Amino acid sequence: MQTLPTLIDKSRLHDLGDGFVVRRMLPVLAARHVGPFVFYDHMGPADFAPGKGLDVRPHPHIGLATVTWLFEGSIRHRDSVGSVADITPGAVNWMTAGRGIVHSERTPPEARRSGQRMHGIQVWVALPRAHEEVEPEFHHHEAESLPRIRQSGAELVLIAGTAYGSASPVKVFAPMFFIEARLDAGAQVRLPDEHLERGVHVVDGEVSWGGLTLQSAQMAVQAGASAPSVQAKTASRLMLFGGAPLDGERHLWWNFVSSSLERIEQAKADWAAQRFAKVFGDEEEFIPLPV
Repeated sequence: MQTLPTLIDKSRLHDLGDGFVVRRMLPVLAARHVGPFVFYDHMGPADFAPGKGLDVRPHPHIGLATVTWLFEGSIRHRDSVGSVADITPGAVNWMTAGRGIVHSERTPPEARRSGQRMHGIQVWVALPRAHEEVEPEFHHHEAESLPRIRQSGAELVLIAGTAYGSASPVKVFAPMFFIEARLDAGAQVRLPDEHLERGVHVVDGEVSWGGLTLQSAQMAVQAGASAPSVQAKTASRLMLFGGAPLDGERHLWWNFVSSSLERIEQAKADWAAQRFAKVFGDEEEFIPLPV
């Protein structure tokens, strides 16, 4: 018997400046995590005027992997393992924090000069307990390397994980899926049955899912052996995500994720004492530990 989806209706808005608004959709009380996804932000859309841009100063992470999936715009990523890469629409920059990494996210100089429109998704994926302290890594995958799955009236890009008999080249540590889906009006898409927890986020458009109507900037989640199909009422762009249930609860504090409160306290002390490695090429600034 299928379980019905639950609407997530408690997202919060955060203004990062210059009109760049981020909608925090996970975690919420109704869904602290969906599969390994413990954090989900919908960024923008926002227009940066010439001379303006994103400036997220160096900050640390532990116990997770992050990915920023862009629809429009570009972000320059730098980190403490020496990576420098521009995040652009359709490509994957996957950062595994493990025992600890520091990174910054800024608008590239050329995009700052000309101005740009920014729109995308940023997620955190909790690492399994056995891998929480792995060595930090960064991997870039061009858009052409990602599987594209075509169904009737729908085109899907498998960003990470496995679904519909395909596997993304992105290195993950637990069963999961992360998909961008574009649907024509009237088209249906089924969610992967091999994953027990699932989420649907409507980026734009309107869909029905298990008796719910979801419009732009809305999300619903569902768990069970199977899921109802999603049907587009209008041409729609969706994010489909989820995976196997987490192997135990996770604690989130600021940018730290861990199964251990003591480990988070250690990370807080290490950042306050500046014991984390510096970001190559962005060594001067940093975000202080919140008080």
